[in-house]
Amino acid sequence: MSFSPATTTRSADTRVPILAELAERWSPRSFDPQATISEDQLDALLEAARWAPSASNNQPRRFIVARRGTSAFDTIVSALVGFNAAWAHNASALIVGIAETSSVEGDVRPYAEYDLGQAVAHLSVQAEAEGLVTHQMAGVEWDRIVAAFDLSDNMKPMTITAVGTVDEADRLPEALAERETAPRRRLPLEELVLLRS
Repeated sequence: MSFSPATTTRSADTRVPILAELAERWSPRSFDPQATISEDQLDALLEAARWAPSASNNQPRRFIVARRGTSAFDTIVSALVGFNAAWAHNASALIVGIAETSSVEGDVRPYAEYDLGQAVAHLSVQAEAEGLVTHQMAGVEWDRIVAAFDLSDNMKPMTITAVGTVDEADRLPEALAERETAPRRRLPLEELVLLRS
């Protein structure tokens, strides 16, 4: 079966115009296994995450950043499960997003997971601006990540973000290639907004 390239337009069909980086952002699985990411690009992604909002400015998000070809990257790939294990090894880098659920002194940070989500969202939009793509994953054996990177009890890994350059969909297994080129869908605003006055 033949599939159109994943590089064809994937722009969101928005009701009103939004920022191009938001409209163009999507989550491909087909990454170019030869593409690399520069230090400047990685710094920009992490800087965007650093400046995301956080409750009481606690900034309870931490990251493990591993480029393809490093032992840390291979360790992260080995913890992936399901379909993720079939494609993520082609990404240029993998970024583990960690919520710091309490301070060193034991003060609970109840919004740490929310704040981590905001940081990763900022990172993904910056990636789009840098000409890169991202795909966030939760299909992971988290205990392996915790053990491999010796994370303390207050460090909760929650997501792994693949970063790189999009490749053609037909390089994926057929089931994934079909998903790669399927129309993008979102619930209508009427279902999301409970009250608007």
